[in-house]
Amino acid sequence: MLDIQYIRKHTAEVKQAVINKRLVVDIDQLLSIDKERVKLLQEIEELQSLKNDLNAMVSSAKDAAERAEYIAKGKEIKSALEVKEPEYAGIKKEYDRLMVLVPTVPSADTPVGKSEDENVEVTKWGTIPKFDFTPKTHIELGKDLDILDLERGAKVAGYRGYYLKNEGVLLAMGLMQYGLKKMIEKGYMPMIPPTMIRGFALFGSGYFQGEEYNSGVDNIYQVASSDEEADGGLSREKKFLVGTAEPSLLAYYSGETLEGKQLPLKMCGFSQCYRSEIGTYGKDTKGMYRVHEFMKIEQVVLAEADTDVSTQLQEEMKAISAEMHQELGLPYRQIQICTGDMSAGKYRAFDIEAWLPGLNRWGETGSASNFLDWQSRRLNVKYTDAKTSKREFVYMLNNTALPTPRILIAILENYQQADGSVIVPEVLRPYVGKDVLVRK
Repeated sequence: MLDIQYIRKHTAEVKQAVINKRLVVDIDQLLSIDKERVKLLQEIEELQSLKNDLNAMVSSAKDAAERAEYIAKGKEIKSALEVKEPEYAGIKKEYDRLMVLVPTVPSADTPVGKSEDENVEVTKWGTIPKFDFTPKTHIELGKDLDILDLERGAKVAGYRGYYLKNEGVLLAMGLMQYGLKKMIEKGYMPMIPPTMIRGFALFGSGYFQGEEYNSGVDNIYQVASSDEEADGGLSREKKFLVGTAEPSLLAYYSGETLEGKQLPLKMCGFSQCYRSEIGTYGKDTKGMYRVHEFMKIEQVVLAEADTDVSTQLQEEMKAISAEMHQELGLPYRQIQICTGDMSAGKYRAFDIEAWLPGLNRWGETGSASNFLDWQSRRLNVKYTDAKTSKREFVYMLNNTALPTPRILIAILENYQQADGSVIVPEVLRPYVGKDVLVRK
């Protein structure tokens, strides 16, 4: 969410951001409603002030006649408020609806484009493997090695369900332990955050496209059953499963004011992740590339309200992801996301993609995003500036450290051998206990 004063002062830039991000929100309508909102609010405040003055006058009236006069005027003001307040509530509701749709103006170096086809490759590392045999897909390798069962996964969990087993479990958990160790070495506070959370955290982090959850567009699972409150009664509050640890980590300090000396505040969260994959019908229907449930380690940084500082932090976060791909020996590239492929709140965004021989293409294994104060305004996370003593909204950044399924795909397909075995990346061998996975 943007500051309304910023929108008033930078109307042209905000309008252009709406166009470049291919969004639908009428900024002129918002500003018109904002004027009406401010006008009504001022009128209500004036009426309430008069009402308070009259209440005092009634108490100090000289006689019954004067008291009756004040009471009559008070009734007139009450009647006016009974008209103005509902009118204001209606205007405020529409104002809030439009405000949550307003995008962050993207960075100057963000490519302007209409779709993911216009994202820009900024760096590439490693050599795409050339096999002297016909390479297998991760599906074939997983079955031959007896580490992946898609058929029984679909039987038990439904579409996109899967079982990891045997060394597949050790590979997946090894990835998480390796990634967690790396993040701690880089100065990130490790956390295991809740994966069933309240809606405000998902709205605040931008995982609801509007003010409320919409099952038709939001890639989120809602928990259907009620839970129990502390007093033993049934809770009527809606709960949701997270698609990443990001909203849980960002909401950790919601409604709080930090000290400037605490920033940048770096956290990493290990979590199970759940995604409904709404809008992906027909895409990547086979294997583990696009699934409903997986594990991931997520990076989150809360920074001071300085664009240059946040950009530097984002570059550092990207470098950590690159370092882990290199240590895993996976060819990768990093791409900068163009405006047409960027969500409303993002200021600057990058994806990292590993080479997947079985699919013969790059596949996204992580994303790094800088939201500036778009998320912190929704979550109300501020800090006190040490120099000015002013309270500012923090800048919020996030980045994927490591996800399980797609990195597993990349490892299996890039490290496969002619005899059907798969070499275990050196950094994962302490966790797997083997140098090579062989056919069962």
